[in-house]
Amino acid sequence: MSTTTPTQLRAVYSAPQQQSRTFEQPIAAPLPSSAGSSSSDNVKAKVTYLAELRKQVPTLQNEINVFLTEKMEEDKKAADAQGRQLSEKEAKEEENYGEEVVEEDDA
Repeated sequence: MSTTTPTQLRAVYSAPQQQSRTFEQPIAAPLPSSAGSSSSDNVKAKVTYLAELRKQVPTLQNEINVFLTEKMEEDKKAADAQGRQLSEKEAKEEENYGEEVVEEDDA
């Protein structure tokens, strides 16, 4: 009888002069193996694994978004405390955060 180590969906945030942060979501389905299983069993295992992976990606993405939003707020408070104002470019980026911006050419 073999034991398998649970698979993790993992993302790591790191930035200069800041502590890194790891985000993890477990994937309950075992990682499909190509050794010793029939083709239909292998396809079923892959489908199950990919379905579980697809389910966990948005959860991980949400955790990362919450964390990054908190970091942006911290950075903004630190900048305000130092008396630094947002540049025009930063203000425009913040105003359009989360929106797709299409730049138009003046040609």
